[in-house]
Amino acid sequence: MNAMLASDLPLPRIGRGKVRDIYAVGDDRVLLLTTDRISAFDVVMAETIPMKGAVLTQISAWWFERLNGVVPHHLISADADAIIRQVPALRDHRGAIAGRAMLCRRTKVFPVECVIRGYLSGSAWKEYAAHGTLAGEKLAPGLVESAKLEPAIFSPATKAETGHDENITIARMREILGDEVARRLEGLTRAIYALGEKVSRDQGIIIADTKFEFGRDKDGRIILIDEVMTPDSSRFWAADAYRPGRPQPSFDKQPLRDYLDAERRAGRWNGEAPAPPLPASVVDATSGRYLEAYRRVTGRGLTL
Repeated sequence: MNAMLASDLPLPRIGRGKVRDIYAVGDDRVLLLTTDRISAFDVVMAETIPMKGAVLTQISAWWFERLNGVVPHHLISADADAIIRQVPALRDHRGAIAGRAMLCRRTKVFPVECVIRGYLSGSAWKEYAAHGTLAGEKLAPGLVESAKLEPAIFSPATKAETGHDENITIARMREILGDEVARRLEGLTRAIYALGEKVSRDQGIIIADTKFEFGRDKDGRIILIDEVMTPDSSRFWAADAYRPGRPQPSFDKQPLRDYLDAERRAGRWNGEAPAPPLPASVVDATSGRYLEAYRRVTGRGLTL
């Protein structure tokens, strides 16, 4: 599979995010095409990470299959041949979509990220260490970095077009969406995370935290959309290496973050676009992390 920086399909493109290109398929479906673009610190790199798009797509498809009967979701198919049968315009573009495209139901997206945290890490740890709070709400005293949170904490965030998403209180989420929708999204988030955490534990992986997106389809149903429990939307830790009281090694873009941090400390990068060129060793190490995440979560190597 060739690495892909951007796609060019014979469909109306209705969106381009940091990683995904979104195409309309009629009025009620979309094609999500996951490229090999990668971002860190809100800057998109010039280089691609081979196999990253396929990893994100195929992990999501794997989870969607396991969520059938747990939560309604938007995935119709992630199989290239099945997609082409439904969208004949893509017949000459099989190589571009194979492994990295999902045909999905179109929804009106709720403007809130549904974050759930089973462990105290990342931005949540930084806020807690400074103020004893998460999104301004008090947590129990005496917690350490990477501590297990029981029960897991539902911690919504506003969706940002650029820059970082912003943690918000559940009360603020209710103001944005209404009480009924907010309760429904929290309940679905907890149900999905409970299944994901158990399945991943059996594979030796801890999902420390993750975020979900939801939308309302043409029939008015609230359904799970976008990606689900991938290395880009979640924090994956190796269960056998877990030690509370310190940061945990994770299966994601950490080699890239470490390199950029070193460049920033050395004064060779100011943290703004464009990012410094990535050495081949960083590209290879990051690609390896994504492939290992797929293997760990699904219990098999990625084959396309």
